Amino acid sequence: MSKVLEQKQQVVAEVAAKLRDSKSTVIVDYRGLNVAQVTELRKQLREAGVEYKVYKNTLVRRATAEAGLTGLDEHLVGPTAIAFGVDDVIAPAKVLNEFAKNNEALTIKTGVIEGDISTADEVKALAELPSREGLLSMLANVLQAPVRQFALAAKAVAEQKEEQGA
Repeated sequence: MSKVLEQKQQVVAEVAAKLRDSKSTVIVDYRGLNVAQVTELRKQLREAGVEYKVYKNTLVRRATAEAGLTGLDEHLVGPTAIAFGVDDVIAPAKVLNEFAKNNEALTIKTGVIEGDISTADEVKALAELPSREGLLSMLANVLQAPVRQFALAAKAVAEQKEEQGA
């Protein structure tokens, strides 16, 4: 077997594994971005813990077949880059969506969210969600509200009795 074929098979296996293992994957069209913009995008994605890479579409099609995600194949036309979010579901969508707002040349094509193929609109909706920490903070506030109200009411009753007793 030739070295080139071995390398291609290795890339296909790598992409298929990343598609299966990542919590979310976003596929974008980066046509029209200049080198400085791509460098900035890569920097932002790296800071968010997202892996961003450009692969040949034919190799990605083979990987999607291996990973059972052939629904992505119709979006694998033209310049295509893939962002893999291993740790955070929202991170790739959030960074790419924010970058696309400032740079119209970047277009979100589709994505895979926890194993399910998603449309570009679903990826953008995911990007608008608060982070995990933000959601936990909101939950904590909701849970604390009744206790806080009870404490304030008890304090008001105690102050009122104190005033009546004095």
